[in-house]
Amino acid sequence: MAIHFSEEELADRRARACQAMAADGLDGLLIFRQETMFYLTGYDTFGFVYFQCLYLGADGDMFLMTRAPDLRQAQHTSVIDEIHIWVDREGVNPARELRDLLHQRRLSGKKLGVEWEAYGLTAANGRKLDHALDGFCDLVDASTLVSRLRLVKSPAELDYVRRAAELADDAYDRAYELAGPGADEGAILAAMQGAVFAGGGDYAGNEFIIGSGRDALLCRYKSGRRTLDPQDQLTLEWAGVYRHYHAAMMNTFLIGKASDAHKAMHAAAQEAILACEAQLKAGSTMGDVFMAHAQVLDAHGFKDHRMNACGYAMGTCFAPNWMDWPMFYEGNPVELHPGMTFFIHIIIANSDTGLGMTLGRSSIVGETGPEVLSKRPLDLVLR
Repeated sequence: MAIHFSEEELADRRARACQAMAADGLDGLLIFRQETMFYLTGYDTFGFVYFQCLYLGADGDMFLMTRAPDLRQAQHTSVIDEIHIWVDREGVNPARELRDLLHQRRLSGKKLGVEWEAYGLTAANGRKLDHALDGFCDLVDASTLVSRLRLVKSPAELDYVRRAAELADDAYDRAYELAGPGADEGAILAAMQGAVFAGGGDYAGNEFIIGSGRDALLCRYKSGRRTLDPQDQLTLEWAGVYRHYHAAMMNTFLIGKASDAHKAMHAAAQEAILACEAQLKAGSTMGDVFMAHAQVLDAHGFKDHRMNACGYAMGTCFAPNWMDWPMFYEGNPVELHPGMTFFIHIIIANSDTGLGMTLGRSSIVGETGPEVLSKRPLDLVLR
């Protein structure tokens, strides 16, 4: 088996998930999030885009239902012993086959949690699941049951996060070397991604984000490349990834001279990220971190140009994005604890002037403050 954690650690995670189920009065959990499957068993695939379910009973009983291409994937990368294959054919309904497997385990009339909020469970398949199990058992939304357990990382997980951060710094260095007048966005992107792969890393949960000119105000990937002008701005958002653990970064490089407006935006962004990081300690809430971001940017006059969230948890994430639960937004009550990992991003996008500025890096929450993972400075970058 090619698993990245000891079998003892995986067994402990499943035991804690079973305890959480028992506390919620659940007899079992229907798992559709690939992150959960990886966390509990080591199972590593992208086949979750089709109907796939891992069942974990409150008693520790477990089986996987998936398609034929993922049989060996599960055998090679996980500790799952019992694997059932549903066959691709016209008119097949794997939800009914899942019900049959649950019936064999005498789960009729039981209370089962479901990870409804999962990219591996489309709305169409969710409706089929709901219909197939209607009257068979009582379904309860348990989308965050394991996500909450995943928040505090084990020492082994933190080692992977730290390695991911080193790869993110390597990617930063390649972008810094290449950025400048006449540089091609495609070459920069290729070098950054190549640095992660060369260091033994993985694909990120979503595309690296790159944009220059007015597209430097974007914070999503889009198709199309350009070369940098003598006077330009280049926004990059990327992640180092190791064993699927992410450590994201974000920065806006200025090409040519820095205007006073850009300098003011950077000063505000730098102050804001430091204020947010000061809240990454035991007892703070997600909402506290957001308010630190909002108060600084608002005081600098950027209220109309900031985002309504300023980051989110970092961890194991699969496509289509690396944004893990939960997110920093106003009033979020989730409390921070040592061992949690987060990405804080400060984004200022002024569509009136066409100017943008970003800063972002990942940290581990400590008792009294953060362990900032990137070793690169927060200084204004001029190329």
